[in-house]
Amino acid sequence: MCQHQPPCPSSDAAGRATARVVACHPEQGWSLLCNGVVLFDDTGELLPDRRAVPPHRPAVRRPAVRQPSARQPAVRRTAFVAAA
Repeated sequence: MCQHQPPCPSSDAAGRATARVVACHPEQGWSLLCNGVVLFDDTGELLPDRRAVPPHRPAVRRPAVRQPSARQPAVRRTAFVAAA
């Protein structure tokens, strides 16, 4: 039972990830919250009743790669070999 004032949200509440951290392991990518939820760095969650909540962060959109046009020839890269 949470002793914080105001009390932390329960593990069933929509805002369960806002509960206080009681154990933090950033090198492993997870934190244990006051309500028993294990919160992962990728925003996934493991609930006390063993249910898993998949990550819910927005997908990262990668910029499109521009292809060289017919007007601009592709740059030719050569390797530089240092003299011994």
